[in-house]
Amino acid sequence: MSQNPESQDSDSELKRVAIEGNLPLKAVGIENLKEANPYFMPPHRYLHPWFARRPTPASRLAILSSVLPPEVDANTLLDWMQIKPRDDIDVDIEEYVAEKKRTEDDRDGNLEDHYGYPRPYTRTPTTDEKAEMHELLREHWDGELPTVLDPTAGGGVIPFESLRYGLPTAANELNPVPTVMLKVLLEYAPSVGSLQSELNQWADRINNLASEELEPYFPSDGERQTPSHYACTYAVDCPECGCDIPITKKWWLQKQSSSKGVAARPSVSNDGTEIEYEVVRLPDDVEKSEYNPQEGPHTRSGAECLNCGIVMESDTIQDRIRNYEFEYEIYGVKYEKSSGGTAWRAPIPEDYEAQSKAADRIESDFELSSLLDVPRYIGDEDRAGPYGVTKWRDAFTPRQLVTQYEYLQAYKQCQDEIFEQYSKQKAEGILAVLALVAGKTVDRNVRFAPLDISNGLLGNALGGKHFTLQWSFVENNPSAGNQSYLDTVDRVRDSYEEIADYLRNEDAEDVQVSQRDAADLSFESDSIQAIVIDPPYYDSIIYSEMSDMSYVWLKEYLQDIYPDVFSGDLTDKSQEAVANVAEYEEVASDSKSKSELAAEDYENKMAEIFQELYRVLEPGGVMTVMFTHKESSAWDTLTKSLIRSGFTITSTHPITSEMPQRTDTRGGGSADSTLLLTGRKPHESKTESEKLPTLWSDVRAETREVAKEAARDLLDAGLSLTKTDVIISAFGPTLQVYADAYPVVDDQDNEIPPRRALEEAREAVTRVLVEEYLEGERLDDLDDITEWYILSWLVHESDTFHYDDGHQLGLGVGVDIDDIKRSTKIWGKKRGDIQLKTHEDRVQDITLPPEERSNRTPVDPEALSYTIALDAVHAAMHVYEKQGEDVTIDWLKERNFDTDAGFKATLKALLQVLPQNSSEWEAARDLAIGRTHDALGLEFTPTDFTDPSEDTLEQSELGDHA
Repeated sequence: MSQNPESQDSDSELKRVAIEGNLPLKAVGIENLKEANPYFMPPHRYLHPWFARRPTPASRLAILSSVLPPEVDANTLLDWMQIKPRDDIDVDIEEYVAEKKRTEDDRDGNLEDHYGYPRPYTRTPTTDEKAEMHELLREHWDGELPTVLDPTAGGGVIPFESLRYGLPTAANELNPVPTVMLKVLLEYAPSVGSLQSELNQWADRINNLASEELEPYFPSDGERQTPSHYACTYAVDCPECGCDIPITKKWWLQKQSSSKGVAARPSVSNDGTEIEYEVVRLPDDVEKSEYNPQEGPHTRSGAECLNCGIVMESDTIQDRIRNYEFEYEIYGVKYEKSSGGTAWRAPIPEDYEAQSKAADRIESDFELSSLLDVPRYIGDEDRAGPYGVTKWRDAFTPRQLVTQYEYLQAYKQCQDEIFEQYSKQKAEGILAVLALVAGKTVDRNVRFAPLDISNGLLGNALGGKHFTLQWSFVENNPSAGNQSYLDTVDRVRDSYEEIADYLRNEDAEDVQVSQRDAADLSFESDSIQAIVIDPPYYDSIIYSEMSDMSYVWLKEYLQDIYPDVFSGDLTDKSQEAVANVAEYEEVASDSKSKSELAAEDYENKMAEIFQELYRVLEPGGVMTVMFTHKESSAWDTLTKSLIRSGFTITSTHPITSEMPQRTDTRGGGSADSTLLLTGRKPHESKTESEKLPTLWSDVRAETREVAKEAARDLLDAGLSLTKTDVIISAFGPTLQVYADAYPVVDDQDNEIPPRRALEEAREAVTRVLVEEYLEGERLDDLDDITEWYILSWLVHESDTFHYDDGHQLGLGVGVDIDDIKRSTKIWGKKRGDIQLKTHEDRVQDITLPPEERSNRTPVDPEALSYTIALDAVHAAMHVYEKQGEDVTIDWLKERNFDTDAGFKATLKALLQVLPQNSSEWEAARDLAIGRTHDALGLEFTPTDFTDPSEDTLEQSELGDHA
């Protein structure tokens, strides 16, 4: 949505910028999705693990459109963003990109060949392009290039792209881990340049020193090479027979398909006290009927002893591990063959002896005995603390700890020599990059990192965004194998070199990197022209908690170089702007829960940040917020913070920024699109007391109309947005209306918060979606519960979605979903998300006598009437499945469903919203075809809503329901 003219008129001195007009959103969205390919990502993503980085195209669009004048047209903007055909073709670039997207599946060759240009992140604007842009910018910004500030810079995408365009750039970050990344990206890369030979030299030296010390801990087996890594689990003593019980859930070591791969096969020793292993290759070495690697001894309820069959319950296992009443169990060893390639073998006694050596070393070596003796921050989502992982040294096995320590010692041995041979700036650059290498190796050599059975390699600990003790993990040997220290060096070095090459013509003096609270910046008031911020997202990621694992190691490496950056034992939790409920565990009460207190804290901190940004921004300056979140509470907080800080919201634009979430990954806080929300600092600001309040009754109608218009525009534009994101995208223009009217009050003079406007927008856009996707339906004629169920399927296209989404949707149709959960069993919780229930979950079994039926299922199929239309349709599905077509016809007529418009409307709607590969859709289909179709007098069939090329309408036979 482009600029609101009324907002512009309120401060006529504001000079418009490009983001306040129309933007080429479709082309940028397509490029965002192309960049999501994990094999072709920008180099900064490989420097070190970090979270929620924005795509390059979206970041470029946010930066350039926030500073360029509005007369820059879409073609020119895309051209400067490096989204353009190689050949200088005179075309509408956005249409060109859209056409290439439509024909992508039919291409010959790779994506670059198909689109006719490389991925934008690989292309830095030319000197001529920057000169042309800079001339325009100086004209627009009174003779100077505008400074672009990212106050919560994280992984550094925004300031990095700003620097590539030759703009004066400032990056601030509270957390020390991304601060080091920012220094490498923005300070060392442009000022020091290439470090390839130096990194190779010192990495080889570090690796040689550490490898020599690690030889006793990774013994070879005869002719075979040194192990590259051990597949490990935990073993506890059986209370009945004393045999070891391994706590792994699967025996796969490297799985190629459901029945093919390499696995460890356990057997009980002759004395019945230990488990012995052999490595087998399926299906060659053993029949699957004889052995299934998918079935390990550990299940959700506990772990079964392979000797006597007793099951140790999960609580007991947790107690044993917490009290260190266990052993680290090796069940597979991967090694490099002398002839080349890799293979797996069973563990040998020397492997366990080496494990003991590592444990003894830790006890006897003073430095090792105190290494990382730092209490862990146990957050609300932490799943390792209950198992006794209360200090950071506890997160590592003895062999893992010794391994990381030896590389640290080798690095320290080289540190003084590096400072002696090079300038201070260059030495710091070398050491910072090598420290990031160490941080990456830790991510895959810790008890939180799983064995990746898809390739038999190391999984990463930070991928799940919470700390979980893995039942199958890896002890890695960085001096050998295909995930070695030098392999990691190669990846990080190549990434750094690519970054340095992109910035080789940029002036490092035009960059400022600071580590501070974003609510307390060091810039002078009115000194910044443009702010582009990707703020922390409420409670999606507790960045400080997740970065502690890297922080404690980076501190060991870099504390002497950056003493101010690494001053604390752990990262700062108190100043971080996130909704962290763990911070309020001890102060929560009946009057205020920890969630409410955390939400208040987030709101206050975001308000302080925006107030500080308002201070440093010059009058007439621009702030663009890149926001990617589903929860209306997060939007409510963002809006209040912006408005109360004095910003005027002038434009909003939705861009596809992530791969659309599939049903197995739904439920996270992040949406699939990014909303660019732009605010301006007026030349003359009014105090809150000077603003006349607006009645909610007036704002409400405009809110609904603007939200509907935005939704229709998005649907007509053909942007790659999910239905959920269409709703989220309408939040922007809705908040513009609210901000223009602020303060908003009801007829009792009570202030109306932004979330009320968002609730109206959600409900209004949902109606647009009904009109767009449900043929001829009037769902508001149905009962509220049935309407909510159908709308949930329509909007989310999945049975599982975020709780807040479902709750807000319920409020829009007059249903408190918490009130109906127990009585209707229409939904349940799955890992904190909503999971919609099917007729199989809700209807009592009609084939059982009434006294034997489960009282947990609320729908009685023998009832003669139903107050909820969905109950009636679910009951009919059940009767058809259990008793067949003839009985169902009598059942329907006995209850007058052949004349019940609500029953027919519900059935029709379900056929349109349920996935056609689901058993629930098939059950609805059976009611809508054949003789039941005629008995109900339906004016539609399932073929009205399906692809005629799909053979989906074969009616079930009576025998299917026996």
